[in-house]
Amino acid sequence: MSQPLSESTTTPRDRRRVLQALIGLLLGMFVSMLASTVVSTSLPVIIHDLGGDQAAYTWVVTATLLTTAISTPIWGKLADLFDRKMLIQIAIAIFVLSTAAAGFSQDTTMLIACRAVQGIGAGGLAALSQVIMADIISPRERGRYMGLFGAVMAVATVGGPLLGGVVTDTLNWRWNFFIALPFAVAALIIQQRTLHLPTRPKKRVRIDYVGIVLLSTAVSLLLIWVTNAGTSYDWWSTETILMVGGAVVAGVLFVVVELRSAEPLVPLTLFRNRTFTLAVIASIATGIAMFGTSVFLSQYMQMARGATPTEAGVMTIPMIAGLLLASVVVGALITRHGHWKPYLIAGAVLLIAGSYTLSTIHYDTNFALVSLYMFLLGAGVGTTMQNLVLIVQNTARPTEMGVASSGVTFFRSLGGTVGVSVMGATLASSASTLVAERQNDIAAALTALGAEGAQIAAQLQAGAIPQVATLPESLRVIFEDVYATAIAHAFLIAVPVAVVSLIAIAFLPNVPLTRMTTSERIEATEADLATVSVSEGMDALAATGTITTPSEPTKPRDADAGREHR
Repeated sequence: MSQPLSESTTTPRDRRRVLQALIGLLLGMFVSMLASTVVSTSLPVIIHDLGGDQAAYTWVVTATLLTTAISTPIWGKLADLFDRKMLIQIAIAIFVLSTAAAGFSQDTTMLIACRAVQGIGAGGLAALSQVIMADIISPRERGRYMGLFGAVMAVATVGGPLLGGVVTDTLNWRWNFFIALPFAVAALIIQQRTLHLPTRPKKRVRIDYVGIVLLSTAVSLLLIWVTNAGTSYDWWSTETILMVGGAVVAGVLFVVVELRSAEPLVPLTLFRNRTFTLAVIASIATGIAMFGTSVFLSQYMQMARGATPTEAGVMTIPMIAGLLLASVVVGALITRHGHWKPYLIAGAVLLIAGSYTLSTIHYDTNFALVSLYMFLLGAGVGTTMQNLVLIVQNTARPTEMGVASSGVTFFRSLGGTVGVSVMGATLASSASTLVAERQNDIAAALTALGAEGAQIAAQLQAGAIPQVATLPESLRVIFEDVYATAIAHAFLIAVPVAVVSLIAIAFLPNVPLTRMTTSERIEATEADLATVSVSEGMDALAATGTITTPSEPTKPRDADAGREHR
């Protein structure tokens, strides 16, 4: 049996064991993020080559986020039932194989399908990495290691688009999907050799299959409706009634099933914990800011500023710099001082500032200002994202660590998915309206170009996203203005939800961070209920009543035995 890797002891050897275990987790996260970010700057080119429109562009992103959101609580529940090391290796395999399959896509339908399977693996990596960290590192000590996750996120988020842009510009966009394969093999080997988790007691396994189906149905119907409403059909239409009604019915049935299930997928008792409930609300807003704005920032750089995929990757560095600095510095401060709430409040304020300022950008906005706005947004995400999971793990029951951690991650992914869908729908609607308003200017520019103008007009009428950087100057300025304004309108959606996040964080109970890992808390509970690290532990003790003292003096042998057991 492997010994738990506890950070409650601070010997160099123990810290070395923790770092060795984290290497495999970090590399797995790097694989996940690299495979996602490497195609971000190439998506306009990919969608153009595959003949897709703005709806296809949105769904290529949304498909991954949708299945990530759906699968995250499932992986979290499985983490409470099965071997966590085996599960995270399965998640890596699913993610990488589906990513490689996406490289052979012949149309947007196949690409969307592969991205959907990719999201299943991403959900496992997102949920399991957090759960495993709680197994080996206490909440109080976890801040210093969160900086490592922040660094990995920064490298993958910066390096991915840059690498993807270079590959797209020099080779072919299909090679973007094969880059993560060697890193995945390395992650599997390292995890097998260095990741040693405490043995979990065997128990009867019951999987809530009905709950899985109902949750998937509710989330899928809702997101499909949000994505297509206003474009494929009206907001108030028969399709809206059927999809929204179906989502509501599936959601109600899911609640009923969860209340009756012996092993619920998402234990609704978690919402009795005020920390969990408020952290979920805050995570939704963080997800919208993180996923929504980052997705459309790359599109802004290419569609509104005429950047190439490589240049777009370079231009988003300020946001990643903010994320990296905030996650490293704030994590270290939390570990050193033990106070987390002031930093989370500051992070929520930065989210509001970053979202609002990005909603004011135009195609000709000074790039120094755009960089500042991106930095503010990145700092807000870096301060709040991982630390919301941290405070939930700090108060969750050890036996529910998997579902509690994945619950926060699930709602963050759900928020991101809804955010991308709504922002994508808003962008498409705004762009169509603005193009219609500039129809006379566009027609005049096309006429002046002669035969070339007729060819471009045919491409635009087909509904495909234009490659703005390749358009003639007279047309390029018009479309840059259109897309910049449309993307700014989409960014504005993130502002009110960021305000809600600030309110939720402000009301979070300021519970001190424990120095016990999940494994240590379980052992403490089994040894003596009075040593459990949560505040409810002492309340759970039954009254002992009157204790009768024997008249005879205690035998010396018994006294000696008592001293031996102390």
